[in-house]
Amino acid sequence: MTKDRYESPFNARYASKEMQYLFSPDFKFRTWRRLWVALAEAEMELGLEAVRPEQIAQMKAHAEEINYEVAQAREKQVRHDVMAHVYAFGEQCPLAKPIIHLGATSCYVGDNTDLIIMTEGLFLLHKKLLNVIAALARFAEEYKALPCLAFTHFQPAQPTTVGKRAALWLQDLLLDEEALGHQGRQMRLLGSKGTTGTQASFLELFGGNHAKVKALDTKIAEKMGFPGCCPVAGQTYSRKVDAQVLGVLSGIAQSAAKFSNDLRLLQHLKEMEEPFEEEQIGSSAMAYKRNPMRSERIASLARYVIADAANPAMTAAAQWFERTLDDSANKRISVAEAFLATDAVLELYLNIAQNLVVYPKMIEKHLLAELPFMATENILMDAVKRGGDRQELHERIRVHSQAAARTVKLEGGENDLLVRVAADDVFGLTLPQLETMLEPAGFVGRAPEQTAEFLAEQVRPLLELYADWLGMAAEIHV
Repeated sequence: MTKDRYESPFNARYASKEMQYLFSPDFKFRTWRRLWVALAEAEMELGLEAVRPEQIAQMKAHAEEINYEVAQAREKQVRHDVMAHVYAFGEQCPLAKPIIHLGATSCYVGDNTDLIIMTEGLFLLHKKLLNVIAALARFAEEYKALPCLAFTHFQPAQPTTVGKRAALWLQDLLLDEEALGHQGRQMRLLGSKGTTGTQASFLELFGGNHAKVKALDTKIAEKMGFPGCCPVAGQTYSRKVDAQVLGVLSGIAQSAAKFSNDLRLLQHLKEMEEPFEEEQIGSSAMAYKRNPMRSERIASLARYVIADAANPAMTAAAQWFERTLDDSANKRISVAEAFLATDAVLELYLNIAQNLVVYPKMIEKHLLAELPFMATENILMDAVKRGGDRQELHERIRVHSQAAARTVKLEGGENDLLVRVAADDVFGLTLPQLETMLEPAGFVGRAPEQTAEFLAEQVRPLLELYADWLGMAAEIHV
């Protein structure tokens, strides 16, 4: 490993090997050669006599052996990466040299390869996303009935359950899964469109036969495993595709960041936390600390993806007519790093979701500390049923609640609201009677049922559809 120059953290620290390979030179240039083979085969199958079987056989024999030194030397000379690799491939395939890249422009390999890489990348992310969903579904099922304090504005609010909160995280991911699946299904190749998208060079090759030129796109798509090609294009596929793809990735990042924020707040409350290895160090100075490193890294990388999604959007807006080259340098970085970062985010999310730690006693402690305030409506209704005056009772509860709050906030004492109400004869309720009103399960509404229904009706059918993709284990590199 070279230590005297910049190295991307996505390679060194974050992204998986599978995602790194998709954006590697090997995958890129081997895909170029697969595309050249597909083009030659399609041309031969459509009757182009200049292309012969022995030429294609030679191309296939060397499709995986990239002679980088030859290509690099040639690119230094001609300043054109595609023509450098055409030359290098031709050096290995002397029989095929005359017909490699026949009729095509640089975008035939460049753009089609980018679309193939993004499609493969979406597949990898889809698989990881479904595994995160599966892990959270198991967690939601296990804790669907465990009452916990809910928050609005991060202020104590009506209780929910731990599983219902996980269902909210799941709901976001299901929206992402739908968007990701849709984007993957609509991916199409550029095909063989020529210099300005008119296919004029191919029309010349096939003697003006429009049907054969149209069939050329169909054959190339089939050979590369795609359902079809863009119906119309300039020299490039529409850069809106990149913007749409990164919009999906941004959505995943948004959902993951929301989860990481919630978990960090819960870890501060000591109610839940991310996994922490036996020998893991939380702080170089404070040995007792258990910093939420994974959640913080999700937040950090997700923020990068969300910001990065603006790049292809601006690029798509700035394209001139049939082609400009101000997209190239930007998309090499922005698209690749968005995929690598999202991949890392899902690796972290999966690792956390499969190993979430819950502290029921702390959850109960916080809930019981606030529950008397939330039980005041029940207390009020019960006292009215006993013949009390609703308006007078409401005022007395207001006074007692504020006094109890002062005890908690100013004196650091326990919430003594029930003691105050029991001592007030106007309510006619004893302390044991009041305490029976504080059963946490009575305050969570339909949270357990909502969670069970959501899992049964929305989540499990999706997971059953992709059962073969499940069972992944996440690896945290550092």
